Amino acid sequence: MAASKAFMALLVIGLLVASTAFFTVDERELAIKFQLGKIVDSNYEPGLHFMKPLFINNVLKFDKRILTLDTRPERFLTGEKKNVSVDFFAKWRIADPATYYTAFAGDERQAALRLLQIIKNGMQLEFGKRTIQQVVSEDRTEMMGDLTVKGNAQVNQFGIEIVDVRVKQIELPTEVQTAVFQRMQAERGRIAAEHRAQGEENAKGIRAVADRERTVILAEANRDAEVLRGEGDAAATEIYGKAYGKNQEFYEFYRSMNAYRGALADKQDMLILQPDSEFFKYFNSDASNRSE
Repeated sequence: MAASKAFMALLVIGLLVASTAFFTVDERELAIKFQLGKIVDSNYEPGLHFMKPLFINNVLKFDKRILTLDTRPERFLTGEKKNVSVDFFAKWRIADPATYYTAFAGDERQAALRLLQIIKNGMQLEFGKRTIQQVVSEDRTEMMGDLTVKGNAQVNQFGIEIVDVRVKQIELPTEVQTAVFQRMQAERGRIAAEHRAQGEENAKGIRAVADRERTVILAEANRDAEVLRGEGDAAATEIYGKAYGKNQEFYEFYRSMNAYRGALADKQDMLILQPDSEFFKYFNSDASNRSE
């Protein structure tokens, strides 16, 4: 019975020792083995590994995958001395776990802050060499490539690698946007005023042409009316002449009747004439007898 208990105790101890003597490294992980706080190995492939001597060794693991550094937008000064707000992110990974641990004690937050400062400094240099138009449309790809290469030259000493740096959005600050909008508004107002002035000038020209054409048309119409009126008067005179030639007495009588109708149309009218006036020659009996 005592031997059985001793065997069970030894078995448990053996299992505990065995469990501490082996460790696994996932394919998504990097591992460092320490011996009394000193790094003794950091080049472990994924799989099961034996750790000896026991109890004085320990293993620390880090994420092997690509990590993302994404912060709030930062302001940079362009070559035109204009502030722009840049929203960007960086992809990075741990390249040398031993160097990484030595530089940052394995603190990923400290590594990200250092990396951010290096990228910001590099971006300021790149933006300072270019105009807004260049960084927005022309040189962005080249600028990001240069920033990645130069950044890696600096972070290599910390055991990390910059995989890529990308700009998500470039905007003008709010106060600059307001100033730009006001300038755009003033420019559009100036262009609108020019268009209105040009329109008024064109309208005056069109109105002048229309007035000239109207004057010409009215003059031609009056001329044609005078011609037609003259032709009508000539035709009437001819008709009157022919009628007068056929019956002179009747023609004179007819003209006198029309004259009476026009002169005596209103009862309020008053004529002061001699009774033997030529105007009343058809009112006396002698003229009537002569007519008969």
